[in-house]
Amino acid sequence: MATVETKKMLAVAADACDSKKAEDIRILALDPSESALTDYFLICSGTNDRQNVAIADEVESRLKKEFGTLPNSVEGRRQGEWVLLDYVDFVVHIFLPEKREYYGLERLKKSATRLSVPDLNTELKKKVEKVRAKAPAKSAAKKSVKTAVKTPAKKTAAKKAASVATKKSASAATKKPSIKKAAAKTAAQKTAAKKATSKRKK
Repeated sequence: MATVETKKMLAVAADACDSKKAEDIRILALDPSESALTDYFLICSGTNDRQNVAIADEVESRLKKEFGTLPNSVEGRRQGEWVLLDYVDFVVHIFLPEKREYYGLERLKKSATRLSVPDLNTELKKKVEKVRAKAPAKSAAKKSVKTAVKTPAKKTAAKKAASVATKKSASAATKKPSIKKAAAKTAAQKTAAKKATSKRKK
């Protein structure tokens, strides 16, 4: 199965061909059972060899600029009759009309599914939407896990704080009576001392 990245690159390559006035642009999605080497053929025609080289240069330039990738191999650039750019997951074929008719790649690949550029863009849009739909679901799941982890921790902290506050208030409560008792003892001792002094004077 071709990735979203591959389809994006293929769409950009097709647009590059179109920008250089390539004719009869076609995309073939190859049957995996028949072609283990690549997923797609992008086929187009130029009116002369110079135009074919210009189309190839534009495809190479755009894919390098937008995806940082270069073709694995390039063939036929000097002659310009049939320029082939191999990007592993897809191969770009740029023909002169007579060479395209002669080699008949479309006829040879009868089991391939023919895609137009709008078809590819629609397919790509659906894939991107699927990926985007999955992303929020994953982030929501992560958030719920984080919340589940944080909540017990918060509860534990709250319990500790409550127990510390309870202990403090309890110790404060126990301390107050002891202070009162000490004050009462001191007062009683003073009274006793006064009485003893007054008796001695008598």
